[in-house]
Amino acid sequence: MRANLLTDEHLMFRDAFRRFVEKEIVPYHAQWEKDGIVPRELWQKAGGVGFLCMDVDEAYGGLGVKDYRYNAIISEELVRVGASGPGFAVHTDMVVPYISQFGTEEQKQRWLPGLVAGETIAAIAMSEPNTGSDVAAVQTTAVRHNDHYLINGQKTFISNGILNDLVVVAAKTDPEAGAKGVSLLVLERSMEGYERGRNLDKIGMHAQDTAELFFRDVRVPVDNLIGQENMGFIYLMQRLPQERLTIAVGAIAAAEAALEWTIAYCQQRTAFGRPIGKFQNSRFKLAEMKTEVEIGRTFIDHCIQRHNQGELSVEQAAMAKWWTTDLQVRVIDQCLQLHGGYGYMMEYPIAKAYIDSRAQKIYGGSNEIMKEIIGRAMGF
Repeated sequence: MRANLLTDEHLMFRDAFRRFVEKEIVPYHAQWEKDGIVPRELWQKAGGVGFLCMDVDEAYGGLGVKDYRYNAIISEELVRVGASGPGFAVHTDMVVPYISQFGTEEQKQRWLPGLVAGETIAAIAMSEPNTGSDVAAVQTTAVRHNDHYLINGQKTFISNGILNDLVVVAAKTDPEAGAKGVSLLVLERSMEGYERGRNLDKIGMHAQDTAELFFRDVRVPVDNLIGQENMGFIYLMQRLPQERLTIAVGAIAAAEAALEWTIAYCQQRTAFGRPIGKFQNSRFKLAEMKTEVEIGRTFIDHCIQRHNQGELSVEQAAMAKWWTTDLQVRVIDQCLQLHGGYGYMMEYPIAKAYIDSRAQKIYGGSNEIMKEIIGRAMGF
């Protein structure tokens, strides 16, 4: 975010989180990439100093700060150093708000303190092997039997999939009703029949645990239902704009970082007796990227402001997610090209940014789905 959007409190928060990242994440992230997961202790450290679930009310251990700019700071600072492993945004921006906004008082007291402290790690399970972005078509079922539901089904591509202690699951409580038959239920690590599959082997984001989840007659108390039965699709539609804005925030921050690295490289690297940035092609490419990134930053800062005011629409969030992730992939690809052969070497941050960026156009709803949302909002 531009400095004019940040107060002194935001700047202090950013400086504190930046120090946390430099001390607790940067020295170890390369090893986590090899391990395919970050340690649980990192979550506890982050929660212990107030870097998780900042908007949760103080009564449940949070800071009670209802200001998305703090969430954006977390995303931007992680992207700035290429720390794609910690799934803090999934936890804070995408999962916990379902409990904060739609949960009962008993659910809030039971779950929120652990989530804020990083002792409980959260995930959300929507995607399935055959449904992808089509949430209304989920095949996981939740059949009620008196005081509990029996959950059966499978989810895939679940971020925080291995580490999670609590997962919000989209399941059909009325299989004949389509989108109007989806409910959200919270499954907990200890529940019999809830199993994690393998930690998926991805192209990039290797330190982020992404897994398959299996539910075989999982007995879930009715008290673990989020909100009302069969209202899950509506809840998802209400919360997805923030999820997509979070992806867009990371996308524009990644494009900015890649451009910054590349400008520095083009100033230092020489060919034919002069810095490669002096060649017209390099200057034009950098000028084009600088312009597009500036446009993207202006739009995203505007979206952050609208979201803080409760005015970010579903289609605006879709625009932000689609356009900035496309921009991110395009900019990073061009930046890698300007690095030449060195850009293909993992010792340069642009190489890792390249392999990490590609998922951005897919998760949170594919960019094709984003265009469909925008088109429908136009009346087509």
